[in-house]
This record gives sequence, structure tokens and C-alpha cells, in this order.
Amino acid sequence: MKVLVLGGTAFAGPALVDDALARGWEVTTFHRGRSPDRAGVRALRGDRLAPDGLGALERGEWDLVVDTWSGAPRAARDAARLLADRVGHYTYVSSRSVYRFPAPAGADETAPLVEGSPDADGSSYAADKRGAELAVERETGAGRTLLVRCGLLLGPGEDVGRLPWWLRRIARGGEVLAPGPAELPLQYLDIRDLAAWTWDAARDGRHGPFDLVSPPGAATMGELLESCRAVTGSDATLRWVTPERVAAAGIEPWTELPVWLPPGPLHAALHGSDVSRALATGLVVRPVAETVRDTWAWLGTLPPGTALGGRRSPVGLPEEKEAEALG
Repeated sequence: MKVLVLGGTAFAGPALVDDALARGWEVTTFHRGRSPDRAGVRALRGDRLAPDGLGALERGEWDLVVDTWSGAPRAARDAARLLADRVGHYTYVSSRSVYRFPAPAGADETAPLVEGSPDADGSSYAADKRGAELAVERETGAGRTLLVRCGLLLGPGEDVGRLPWWLRRIARGGEVLAPGPAELPLQYLDIRDLAAWTWDAARDGRHGPFDLVSPPGAATMGELLESCRAVTGSDATLRWVTPERVAAAGIEPWTELPVWLPPGPLHAALHGSDVSRALATGLVVRPVAETVRDTWAWLGTLPPGTALGGRRSPVGLPEEKEAEALG
């Protein structure tokens, strides 16, 4: 199988490349060249937003293409248009952000969508992802286009920094503000499980939208943080506080307390979707303890002081804010 990954150098990209190589497939990547080339991978280079930036893709044929683009939909459009007659199946890695927010608990792929244009220069993340979906389907045909709508992604290589922040904070020890309740259910997916399902689905010719995230309650906030404490060997004390106390302290859910949202409509939207369609087509979700363990191991391979996140918004609770809330 000959496959092309548009991207391939950050978070979802390396996981897709690793999985394809493990299958013995012939892998080509296309990126700007800001990261080192991978052994065993043919690397093509170009800037998708530059004039003639797709020149390296003008020749070649592939069985499967996966595009991880996040940005101006016109870039996804131009790549799909150029490749449409030379690929067998096209996958676009999208996001559950394309649904009108907040989606109700139990929403699935039929939930109302945001507006997006396949020819746009770029505006908001949600509109850009939806516009890119429309662009790829228009250029390659809905019957051979797979739309992978990701939820919260965790695992080795997570450059957003959500789980890495919790691991580093708990490893530091002391009293850790733990947003409750501890039994609050989470919905997430290890990036490696996304990669495995995506290649299986593409190989099998699946098309249309699939929400890709674990079933609701695959883990709880307590299980996540206790796994962080166990894997780091930390003597940290988790101080569980109520959502009301978090709000009173002026602490922002999701950004200052990564992954966490208080019970209510926002939590239901991000941690309560119906993923029965993906489960019925073979999605396998590994235990949260394995995801935490391997993310901690990956963090240990990074140069000291490596900063994560910041591309869209920084994550993590400032030390002085945490101390004040605990005091």
C-alpha cells in the first residue's frame, strides 16, 4: 500500500506515519521541512500557502491520502484538487469543533454544523475545519472521502500540552489542585488509536463523517490524575475541590485546568458525544493508564525546558493562582 500523509511532523502526523510503517506500507510525507526527515519515509517539501507551494506533489500516485491540515480551507482544497485523479481514497482529519457549540449530550454525526467555505482564506478554527471538509469532499467526491472528526486527543507527541501539563505539575509534588468531582467522566482518545482506526477505515474505503473519540466515561478525572501520580512516582497530594470553588477562584476550565470542564452543557458537549458509529467499525480505545505512561516516557525524551502548547492558547494553571485557590 502506498500512502501519503500531508503534514506528518506534529502530533497526529507522526502517529499516522508510525502506524503505516508498522504495517509495512510505503510512506510519503509532504511538509515544509521544519522537522527532520524520518527514516524509511520519502519526504516531499513545500509550503501549501505559498505560490507554487504544491509543486512537489505534481507527480506520483497513492492508494491512500491523509491530510492533517488546520488552517485556510483553500489549502486543503488546492491539495485535494491536485491529487484527486491520482489517489484511491482521501481522508481529512477534522474536529468535532465543526458542530454548533455546545452540542447536546449524546450528539452524533447528524448534529448541526457550523458554516464554512471551501474557498476561504481562514477565519476561526471551527469554520476552517468545516470549510476544509467541504473542500476535500467537493474535489475528490464524497464517496471516497473520509472525514475524521476528532475529540480530545492525548498521548505521546501531544504538543498542545494538556496531559503533559498535568504530568509535569504532579511530578513537581506538593498539594495539587484537582478539579472535581473525581468521578467526572472524560471522553478522549489516544492519538495512536486514532491512527490505527484511520488507516483501517481508509483501507476499507469508508467514507463520510465519523466522530473519533472514546465512549463517554472511558476514564474519569480521578483516574487520569491518579495515573499521573502513579507513573511519575510523585508524592503529590491531590486536593479535590468543587466546581463552585474553581469558579469562585477565577480559574478557567479547559485552559488553566486542561481536559477538565465542570458538569453542565459544556461538559456534555465535549465529553458526552455518541461514538457508536466509530465503535461499530472497529475503534479500539486503550486504557488511560497506558496513555499516561507512554506520554510520560515521551516527555522524558524531550530536551530539558521544552515548552509545549501556545499555538492556539497556552494551557496550565499559574503557580501563584493555584496556591491562592488552595489557601
